[in-house]
Amino acid sequence: MSRWTSGADRWRRRTARVGLVGAALAGLVAGLVVGGPPAGASAEASAAAGGRKTITGEIDGAEYRVELPARWNGTLVLYSHGYFLAEWVPEGVQVANRVETEQWLIEHGYAVAASKFKNDGVGYGVQDGVTDQVALLDWFEEHVGEPRRTVSSGMSQGGLIAALLAERNPKRFDGVAAMCAEYDTHATWNSGLDITFVVKTLLAPGEDIELVRASEDAGASRDALAAAIDRALETPEGRARLALAGAVANIPGWYAAHEPKPKTTDELVAAQSLWTKWAYSYGIGPVGRTELEARAGGNPSWNTGIDYGRLLARSSQRDLVRDAYAAAPGGDLGADLKRLAKAPRIRPDAKAVAYQYRHGIVRGTTPAPVVTLHSTGDGGAVTDQERWYADQIRRHGNSASLRQLWVDRGGHCSFSSADELVMLRTLLDRIDDGQWPSTTPTRLNASVSAMGPAYQKVLDLGTGADLPLEPAYTNFTPPRMLRPSR
Repeated sequence: MSRWTSGADRWRRRTARVGLVGAALAGLVAGLVVGGPPAGASAEASAAAGGRKTITGEIDGAEYRVELPARWNGTLVLYSHGYFLAEWVPEGVQVANRVETEQWLIEHGYAVAASKFKNDGVGYGVQDGVTDQVALLDWFEEHVGEPRRTVSSGMSQGGLIAALLAERNPKRFDGVAAMCAEYDTHATWNSGLDITFVVKTLLAPGEDIELVRASEDAGASRDALAAAIDRALETPEGRARLALAGAVANIPGWYAAHEPKPKTTDELVAAQSLWTKWAYSYGIGPVGRTELEARAGGNPSWNTGIDYGRLLARSSQRDLVRDAYAAAPGGDLGADLKRLAKAPRIRPDAKAVAYQYRHGIVRGTTPAPVVTLHSTGDGGAVTDQERWYADQIRRHGNSASLRQLWVDRGGHCSFSSADELVMLRTLLDRIDDGQWPSTTPTRLNASVSAMGPAYQKVLDLGTGADLPLEPAYTNFTPPRMLRPSR
């Protein structure tokens, strides 16, 4: 058995759904009614040992959960969840990225709350998320009390929502904590189109694959893309074209949170192709686009005027592409780029583009301090999102209000609860003291270690394994975004 075959088999066994959703938290506690719900809302609450209360209910069709400690310190952490696939929706309502984070915050006097958003939180619920979280904050202030300070936190798509909440409600939030976030989701969907366009054109020519505006069975187009990726992994020429598909969107070759970054060209491409398959063919491929297009009133993505040769020249993954083509006896990068240049392009619907600009892109203002946390190997929300966000803050906000933190891992949102809590405590120190504490990797990793073993587990969203990992805060410079919306 060749080294490639054994490596490919190992990577190919990772066939769980793409990790764009976060870990599910177990069900909620029901019991006494606390206070009166607002019009259109219902609420249930349970008093736990020591006076802790769990409040659940609905506001305008959106489930919510509030956890109150026995002795509230006056701080509320309002959490926004990530993108849920229709096939996988967590039970209950998440109030933190990890349940250990939730428990620690409550035990230390913090109140935590979250809305699940309308439609069970499925799909591109950014507009709903902003509306439903503000409604929950209104409810909290009326029926629990006005917080002394309110932190807007979120992961993945929820990181965008967390930032938008503070930008659009500058007097109601004292800080933002965004994890593995996408601040320009319009760019994400355009890049996702670029990836699937390359796969269809070079690896599935002539097949009936609808990348946008799927007329009937979007699932068939999704499955055809996935099958083309699987076939391509079997040949050097196919792997070279997969490397090109990933490179036009800066997708890294690191998929697994629990394993070191791959080193060989074949293993890097195999890992990169898992992002291509699960995040961009399944996650926001034809089926995900159908849901987005229904919200936006059409297709918001396009590749008219896009020169894929120029994208490749600016890509952080261009060397991987060159190495992959060099290892493919029948590979011809120039010929493949010409095929892409001649392929019919996809145009957007103006109404849908306007929708994305209204609901999918931050401005970059900083009415409150912002801390971000990202994995260096994230291919679901690529790291260039952080560089773009910092650029927007330099233009429209205050760079001194931003701190960007990194952990050196593959995977999407691959953080331990200790990572999450150290990030939150960094933000809270900034809010309290008016200046940032030291954020050197040495200090941050020491703080993570001090949390103890119960807080060190990291979920791999590809395999579902939840294992303890060493602290991994690091310094990192992300690449530039290839197709920013502005």
